[in-house]
Amino acid sequence: MSQSSIMELVEKTALKENPPQFEIGDTVDVHLKILEGAKERIQVFSGVVIGRSGSGSTEMFMVRRIVAGQGVERKFPVHSPRIEKVEVKRSGVVRRAKLYFLRDRVGKAVRLKERRRS
Repeated sequence: MSQSSIMELVEKTALKENPPQFEIGDTVDVHLKILEGAKERIQVFSGVVIGRSGSGSTEMFMVRRIVAGQGVERKFPVHSPRIEKVEVKRSGVVRRAKLYFLRDRVGKAVRLKERRRS
């Protein structure tokens, strides 16, 4: 067996069967499992998906939100076991793969047009 085929077998075990379905520009709620001592709870991080990167088990997505007037960005692995679910709240109309231009915008200028679902 070649090394690439061995890597594919190892990565296949780490992939989720039903990865979350969302696109760039969507406003999402990411439900995370947080461990505090022996207790486990769910924490929600909500914001706009501004980018995706990688493939396979290393696929990541970045979510941006505003907290107390400051922009907060966080990267999540798509196939992480710590992610309970990704819930799409609304879909935005975008024409780019990376929405880094939102970092420079303030207030209502950060909003994206909503995509109509049919």
